[in-house]
Amino acid sequence: MHLTRAMAIGAAFFTLAACTTMATEEPAENIITKIDDKYIVAAPIRSFSDFILVETQLGETSPQVVDLKTVIDDFADYDAIFIGEAHGHAASHYVQSKIFAGLHAKYPDMALSMEQFERPAQSVVDDYLAGRIGEETLIFEGKAWPHYRSSYRPLVEYAKDNGLPVIASEIPANMVSCIGERGPDFLDTLSGEPRQWAAEKLHLEDSAYKDKFYSFMDAAAGHGIDNDQSEEEIARKKAYRYAAQVSRDDTMAESIARHMQANPGRKVLHVNGSFHSAGLLGTPERLAMHLPGLRIANLHPILVDDPKNPSFSAGDVGEGQYLVLLYPVPKRFVQMKNINAFIARTKDEIDKDKCAY
Repeated sequence: MHLTRAMAIGAAFFTLAACTTMATEEPAENIITKIDDKYIVAAPIRSFSDFILVETQLGETSPQVVDLKTVIDDFADYDAIFIGEAHGHAASHYVQSKIFAGLHAKYPDMALSMEQFERPAQSVVDDYLAGRIGEETLIFEGKAWPHYRSSYRPLVEYAKDNGLPVIASEIPANMVSCIGERGPDFLDTLSGEPRQWAAEKLHLEDSAYKDKFYSFMDAAAGHGIDNDQSEEEIARKKAYRYAAQVSRDDTMAESIARHMQANPGRKVLHVNGSFHSAGLLGTPERLAMHLPGLRIANLHPILVDDPKNPSFSAGDVGEGQYLVLLYPVPKRFVQMKNINAFIARTKDEIDKDKCAY
């Protein structure tokens, strides 16, 4: 799973500096037409800096174009807000920052939770927020994602400037790899502090999320299982890869739940890759297992195929209370030889995430 993550991180060259003006902070013309299984918006997305927000309420309302204020006003009624992101996309990160600041203006007692920092980095993050270390130290010792400065600096700086806590919620990538290679029983080999870096319990039972992830593995290049193996081996590898995915969801959810239990009444905004929170599955549903009755909302990104005629599918409607339609990113590769060259030159970085315990 880490090859795709590495490619996604490697693609993060769109900076938030481009987001000085956003034509769609005000709602675009509110005309959405449904043709077959597609919803087409009668307004273009003109650049990487622009976006269109669509309210769907997980399919409970007819899709309609809205502005940021509408989203923020609605999210203010929830306890935990999940912002699914398109890693490295300027407009996606701009929307995150605006929602975070807008919610904080309405509700001062807030925390930011991030997939992009792992649990062992919590003390480093805390030191940065307290001014005891500088940003370069945060990035190096906190093992920040490569595009931290362009994508996540605005969120963290807002938290720092306003005295808000930041939760380093993620399981270490190396442990994720170990679970993917050796199975969930790998966690039983850990003791002491390292065992505290992963969730106490992984929820591996059959579910809609499991079905969705298995379908993703079958469809996504680099995530599927070679069919020349035995059925038993294929089943084992799929189960291990799902356990690796779940270890991230369960750890992030547990991190958020512990913070909320220690700080009653505090709202949390959590940012993660969109798969982790689409349809309120994954991390949000696990958070609800820890804190039944918690009011949870999410925003889900859609990279449209044609920015001049942006559309989304009927299946996308149920992925979030709100969708953010984004300008599509360029194709990473066109020729296989270029893919092979990328793998060769980034092999050392990819190998860092292999199981080393």
